[in-house]
Formats: sequence, C-alpha cells, structure tokens
Amino acid sequence: MHVSHIALQNWKNFKQAEADLAGRMFIIGPNASGKSNLLDAFRFLRDVASEGLSTAVEKRGGVSRIRCLAARQSPAVAIRVRISANDSTPLWEYGLTFNQDAQRTPLVREEIVRDLQRDVTIEKRPNAEDESDPLRLTQTALEQIIANQEFREVADFFRSVSYQHIIPQVVRDPQGFSPRPIQDDPFGRDFLQRLWDTNQRTREAWLRRISMVLGKAVPQLKSLEVEMDKQGTPHLVGRFEHWRPHDARQDESQFSDGTLRLLGLMWAMFEGDGPLLLEEPELSLHKAVVSALPPMLAQLQEEIRRMRKNKPLSEARQLLISTHSEVLLNDKGISAHEVLRIKPSMEGSVLVGTDAQEEAMLRQGLTPADVLLPKTAPDNGQMVFEF
Repeated sequence: MHVSHIALQNWKNFKQAEADLAGRMFIIGPNASGKSNLLDAFRFLRDVASEGLSTAVEKRGGVSRIRCLAARQSPAVAIRVRISANDSTPLWEYGLTFNQDAQRTPLVREEIVRDLQRDVTIEKRPNAEDESDPLRLTQTALEQIIANQEFREVADFFRSVSYQHIIPQVVRDPQGFSPRPIQDDPFGRDFLQRLWDTNQRTREAWLRRISMVLGKAVPQLKSLEVEMDKQGTPHLVGRFEHWRPHDARQDESQFSDGTLRLLGLMWAMFEGDGPLLLEEPELSLHKAVVSALPPMLAQLQEEIRRMRKNKPLSEARQLLISTHSEVLLNDKGISAHEVLRIKPSMEGSVLVGTDAQEEAMLRQGLTPADVLLPKTAPDNGQMVFEF
C-alpha cells in the first residue's frame, strides 16, 4: 500500500495544499519551503497511531507551533490522506482535523475514516458519545485499539512509516550523542544494535544483497558482516579487496561518511513495508554515486522482492525523497509524475505537480534536473515561512 493523495490545511508551511503521490516521489523546492515539513506530516500520522494525538503534538511544540503562520479564518490543522494498493486501487481515506482548548490541550475537531472499496464511512467524529463525554476528543479513534478495530489496517499502515536520516558521526559514536539506549533512532544511534538484533540468517541475507548493490559505489567492498566485541558493542565489519593476497577488514570507525549513509539507507529499505522517508540522501556522496542512486534503489527493490517470494511482485515500498541534487534528478528514469515541487508564497507553500508542457519536455528526453529543478530557485524578495 502507499499514500496516493495528501491534503494539508494550516500544516506548518502549508496553508492549503494537496497533491497526488506515486510509489516513488522526489520532493524538490527552495530552502525553508517545507520539504521537511511535508515529510513530517507522514511522521505525525505515524506518531498519532503509535503514541496518540497529545504526544504527537507535544513532540512538535504544541498546536501553535504546528499551525501555519498564514492561517486566518480557520485556525484548525487538518491532514487528509488516501491510501491505495500498489495497483492504484483506492482502499482507504483518513482525515484528521484538530486544534486546542484554552489549556492548549489538543482536541479532535473532526476525524473521518472511509472504506473506499465498499464506499462506506467507518468512523465520523465528533459523534454522540463524544458529545456526552467531550474528554474523548483528546484522543483519536486511530490510536485506540477498540475504536480502530474496523480500520486497524489503516493504523498499522501509519505505524509502518519510517524516517531515516543517518548521520555517520552518530553511528560511529552513539554514546557520545546519547549515553542512554535509544530505539528506532532515525539518525543512527541504535543502527548497529538494530543490525545485531536482526535474526542472524536474515541479517546475513540482507547484508549480502546490500553489498552486491553497494559494490557499484564502493568497488573494493567484498562483503559485510556484524560482530560483537568483548565489551558487548556490535560493530559493522567490511572486507575490502586490495593488492595483498588477503582482504582487509575495516569497521564502521574507518568507513567513509558516504558509505555509512548508503548502508543506512539500504538497510532501512529492508526493515519494513510502509512508506520510507529519506531526506537529502545525496549528502556525503560523490556525484558519480549520486547519479547512480535512483537505479541502485530500484535494483535493491528488486532484490527485496526476490527475497520475499511469498509476497506479490507488485508489492513495493513507497519512497518519499527530498532532494536539492541536480545530479540525482538528472536520471531519465524519473518520470513526470514522480516529482513534486514545493512553491513558497506570501500565503504559505503549495504543492505543484508537473503540467502538460513540462511532461512533454520530459518525454522528449530532458530530465527533471533540466525542466523542474531550475523552478525551485528562490525569487528575489520571496518570503518563506520557517519553523
């Protein structure tokens, strides 16, 4: 499954914006236009489903910090998404509108769940029970096991959203950044521990396929494995070929920043089935590697399909990738419907898909780097909303 449509109201940079989404999307726009904030809308739905509305809002500093500065008549924040199968069959629609009371407690103003296959509304709030007990509006139906029974597939899907932005320095010295254990850290504080905790047979199979794909970027790399030292700390070990008869061993402390970032990105693709959010994956990478990144990701998707023989070949993890990279977008394999441009304005940012003229130019052999990326250059005097 994937999110095939998103609509935002008063969400951070976006006063009013909506767009269709493909199974792979490259999100482009000027600095501070809202690329990270768009990805955060997906993380927010994950947090609501996993931890509840109050925690999800608190993580982001409260409703006032979430609400767009351009909001006027309607102060409520709204997110609506359509979930479709990979063959584009619409499955579900989920919408959440919320604001806060006088004590700044987040409150549900509207929550709706529709089963699009049966064309029926499963949940619509506020309902009669909410009116008799307004305290219920501090929680969404999405986060409640009893309330979401009929649409638990939606809640599980949102929980499967993953955001990864590996920071090599954090991987090398996780305790230096956080003495306490961290779970599911997008920046890599628990990356090596996650590798070690994976079933050995599964881990070895994943690393074998990752090393095959990674070999295009790091030709000397022969294999990857994980070892535990005497102090109980896991280490990622790579074997590299060189002029000597025996290969050389290096651990994560000796890996380049680019190699660690690529490893983290590829491992994340194996770790789940839900939408994977990647922010500027080109960082720390040589431009030759960046140019190969789209086909490398496609090849890795194919490797994952081969491993999961019990799943239909149509199953593919949705990738939502923010980028500034001209080299990355110079790939002719990126189609017109796979690029989403964010355009800032005095009234908040909007989401812009490709128009007929741009699609025609791409069909003629130009790339998104030629046609679309130049339109993300900031205008003189342009005002953007920063959060």
